[in-house]
Amino acid sequence: MKKKILVIEDDLIILESTVDFLQEKGFEVHSARDGAAGIQLAIEITPDLIISDVTMPKKNGFEVCKTLQQIQALCNIPFIFLTAKDQKEDMRQGMQLGADDYLTKPFQFPELLKIIKVRLEKHERYVKQNDE
Repeated sequence: MKKKILVIEDDLIILESTVDFLQEKGFEVHSARDGAAGIQLAIEITPDLIISDVTMPKKNGFEVCKTLQQIQALCNIPFIFLTAKDQKEDMRQGMQLGADDYLTKPFQFPELLKIIKVRLEKHERYVKQNDE
């Protein structure tokens, strides 16, 4: 079964290229152009992993992460920030909100894919341990 990834990004070029890349790698990819739509879509589809920009309209990535952490069915989904905000304080804030990783733009797709695989594998181990 294909892993479901939700990409929340307001930059159309980055969004489309990321979605295309992930689909080529065999993922089922859903996308949203702002934080509010991203939250709604996450609730509807329960993705296996979420990638979110930080600076977006309606709700920023930090607000998205914080909101999803408060929803029982979504709070353990791996969450990766993909953003141009590369200051240490921004990274720290993202991690304190519960993000699993923080990748800064510009980024390379192989690096993103590696992070996705590591986070999905870690999450699968976590779920398996909890089931036992």
